[in-house]
Amino acid sequence: MKDLVPPSSSASFAPAVQQHAAPSVEMGIVTTGMAFGERRGVAATAGEYVPDPEVVSGLGYDTYHRAAHDVTATGLAAEAAREALENADLDIADVDLIIVGHSDVPEYLGWDSSAAVARALGAHGTPTVLVTQSCAAWSVALDHAAGAMALSAGTGTVLVALVNVLSETHTNRMVFNGSVASDGAVAVVLRRGHPRLRRLSSARFTNPEYADLFRIEFGGRAAPVPPAGRSNLDTDPMVAVYRHFGRDPERFEGFLKEVNGRLADVVDEALARAGRNRSQLTRIIHLNDSRQAIHEAADAIGIPVERTNAELARTLGHMGAADQLVCLWQHIERGELALGDLVALVGVAAPGMHWFCTLIEV
Repeated sequence: MKDLVPPSSSASFAPAVQQHAAPSVEMGIVTTGMAFGERRGVAATAGEYVPDPEVVSGLGYDTYHRAAHDVTATGLAAEAAREALENADLDIADVDLIIVGHSDVPEYLGWDSSAAVARALGAHGTPTVLVTQSCAAWSVALDHAAGAMALSAGTGTVLVALVNVLSETHTNRMVFNGSVASDGAVAVVLRRGHPRLRRLSSARFTNPEYADLFRIEFGGRAAPVPPAGRSNLDTDPMVAVYRHFGRDPERFEGFLKEVNGRLADVVDEALARAGRNRSQLTRIIHLNDSRQAIHEAADAIGIPVERTNAELARTLGHMGAADQLVCLWQHIERGELALGDLVALVGVAAPGMHWFCTLIEV
């Protein structure tokens, strides 16, 4: 995208919010670039992943993207970054900082894919940062960019690339976390003082009680090799979730209420920091979750589901850390956001678990 000029929760789970605007660096998105795997139909391919395709169809997805076997996360992120730089009429030498967010299993262990992306782009000497906080990586990346600009007057242009390429050796893309995983990347050029698509504020909350939920069991130092006859694909992460709550329906129901209650709280906190309120929100962009999850998030925040990314999620699938910025770009391209609109980019990230919100003024 070369030019970005566009044609109430009843229960609170968070501490009281200080009602004042926090100081922030004025930073806006100049351009965007994107790259996707091959589009595939959910109904046509669900049988490759699950014995009962109707279970997947109930999630509300029509299509998703799957990268070819020879396409790496590094390659997809670099492709999106090249497009963003080209759209901004910039060379990689014009970038002061490169931030890469990767939300799935990396190509190698003990490896920094931010440096690998920088190498693919032909960078030399440009500082890089790798963010691996699963589906929250995009929010952390934007915050880090703003912090870097605040700390250094010499940091004026930042390239952020966010990528999700699912490792099907480790995870079943249709049964992992109640969504259909999708392969894609988005990159944005951020500039100090840019007047459009400004990051106003952000808020996050982490509940470490849930740190073990949705983890990949085998391959790390604790269990480098699965037991004989086992693999990560034999492990149903939802079973571990139920086990965490002692298979107690009431405790599990409380967890589900917390998911959306805390989401509403971080939205309110980000709004308070920006001196805004919920009535001023034009749209919320959730991660590309299931149809039910996005409806519940909309209800918790008090906004009609028609003013969410629910329709985009149906065709994109869940692209991990790339979801929110992909959808932001597509809403602009579709003429669904206008100058001055206030957008809350929100989501819940696991493992963690993390709740997060970043406010963007179009």
